[in-house]
Amino acid sequence: MSTPALKEWSAAVHAMLDGRQTVLLRKGGIGEKRFDLTASEFVFFPTIAHGHAERVRPEHRDLLDASAPDSTEAAVVVRAGARVVGAVAVERPEGLDAIAGHHIWTSESVRADRLDFRPRHRLTVLVVAVRPLVTPRTLVRTPDYAGCTSWVGLPLDPEWGDPVVDDARLADVAEQVRSSVG
Repeated sequence: MSTPALKEWSAAVHAMLDGRQTVLLRKGGIGEKRFDLTASEFVFFPTIAHGHAERVRPEHRDLLDASAPDSTEAAVVVRAGARVVGAVAVERPEGLDAIAGHHIWTSESVRADRLDFRPRHRLTVLVVAVRPLVTPRTLVRTPDYAGCTSWVGLPLDPEWGDPVVDDARLADVAEQVRSSVG
């Protein structure tokens, strides 16, 4: 059994579990030609490799220390997953500031790490319905999980909790994303 897992900053996973974040900004890892939405439902594989404090808005920096134990050299703690509610290709990057309230990153980080990084590749905004796992799972980190790729397969069968944010609010977020950047 293998469950698809999207690699995401551990701090962002905690922000989604707190209801502070409802979107992901994806372009693909260094080892990929582009981001492909391989699965519409997945768990999050927590990372901290790129989670520098200056990339997170000050009001969300408390998440950095709280989330750091979820991704170590030896293990990862899988706490949550998501279902994609909307995937919007960014046609109008000037509208990204209008959706800043739906994620934890600074405008500078969005520009440098997402827009300016590999500029020929399209940025995609994913609106996600996040659900905690009923019981977080600790997995030993193996070489299979290494590398700058978006997706890995994990040997788990998640038991889902209730969504953090309701469908009506997520529909509003998806509409705002489409009207701002799509």
